[in-house]
Amino acid sequence: MAYEPEFHSGLPHECPDALADIGLVSAPSGVPAASGRNWGIRIRTLGPGLIAGASDADPTTVATLAVIGASTTYAMGWLVLSLFPLLVVIQTIATRVGLASRLDLQGTVALVHGRWVRWLLLGSVLAVNIVTIAADLEAGAAALGLLTRGDWHWFVAPLSALLLAVVLALGLQVLQRALRYLLLILFVYAAAAVLARPDWPAVAVGTLVPNLRWDKDLVFGAMSLIGTTATSYVYIWQTIAQSEARTPWTGYRLRRFDAVAGCFFATVVFWFILIATGATLGTRHLAVATAQDAAQALRPVAGDFAGDLFALGLLASTLVALPVIIATTAYITGTHLNWPRGLSLRPRQAPRFFAAMGISIALGTGAAYTSVPPITILYWAGIIGAIGTPIGLVLLLKAAHHPQVMGDKTVGRRLLAAGWAVAGLIAVVCGAGLWQMLQAVP
Repeated sequence: MAYEPEFHSGLPHECPDALADIGLVSAPSGVPAASGRNWGIRIRTLGPGLIAGASDADPTTVATLAVIGASTTYAMGWLVLSLFPLLVVIQTIATRVGLASRLDLQGTVALVHGRWVRWLLLGSVLAVNIVTIAADLEAGAAALGLLTRGDWHWFVAPLSALLLAVVLALGLQVLQRALRYLLLILFVYAAAAVLARPDWPAVAVGTLVPNLRWDKDLVFGAMSLIGTTATSYVYIWQTIAQSEARTPWTGYRLRRFDAVAGCFFATVVFWFILIATGATLGTRHLAVATAQDAAQALRPVAGDFAGDLFALGLLASTLVALPVIIATTAYITGTHLNWPRGLSLRPRQAPRFFAAMGISIALGTGAAYTSVPPITILYWAGIIGAIGTPIGLVLLLKAAHHPQVMGDKTVGRRLLAAGWAVAGLIAVVCGAGLWQMLQAVP
């Protein structure tokens, strides 16, 4: 029998009338439900979806946006905004699957697919996550080095230990609350964009007018951006968070709002990163390969303060994304091997689950200390992600319409059709990007 985590609704302990207002319980006799119109409660219960969205702005995504901004200036602003509906479709489906099935994505695969499919998903996600952990740790350490004017190598191990200690010490609810406030630091990218003094009319044109010309930088930038932002750990974490929180199905609309808010937050952050790098690096044709390169290059162009703000945003990106990535790694491993698991448990209750988190961050730390250049790590993260992301998306969509997984709560036809359209687009984009990357193996 699969292990069931203990019940945590993840919802505020409000009065019954308030809970009825957002559809979490039946309204008391004579009290009409407000169909989810209580915005105060909606905002207070933002959590898993918001964090999942914010974790998408991890350093590998920041690096992709920095490269795009440096090579195309503001021309890809419209595509960045177009990511919002794409991410909403994916995260809404993931929310519904996790909430209806009470399983994470690995659990749904174990329920309806054979062993080789389970191993395929596990292998693809673990490979992406370990490489991404290494790249993000290196970026976070580099951000600390830029802020302190020190050697970044000294910060990798302490940063790894700090992140692991925080995840071990805090339960799911406390961790989500901490990350919810920490992600506000990501708005420093907005301050960096303003300090960069962009040409706002040009920004408006790049944002509102699609640039569809066939240009190598634009085409490769589009492929990189779509492939990076639709990464598998984000929607897998969304299924995990819903299954762990054990919210009643009547709270689905609230959790869907949470997921949409996370997608909106991520899209806004993406846009500001593009503007900040486009206004400085793009207008001066300064090439960068990593997010830390972008933070360093901002200093002589936009001033030390702008460069430090970008580095602070990079550090915040690391601190928000890595707990999600290492927890996702442990969850899918624990689900596959049927271990007791859950951030609501203590290490003595689920030693193998927490050991998996420790091993994943240790492997990432070891990779970060190797002599492999950061751009090579990012390169291989892109290749592995291009393979793993479509696999996970297809399995998510199959689960979303499977009666054995969803019961009578299967995803509707229109949303499912939108999901398959998104999966098809991402598969084509990842395939084309993979082909181009393999043509230029470093």
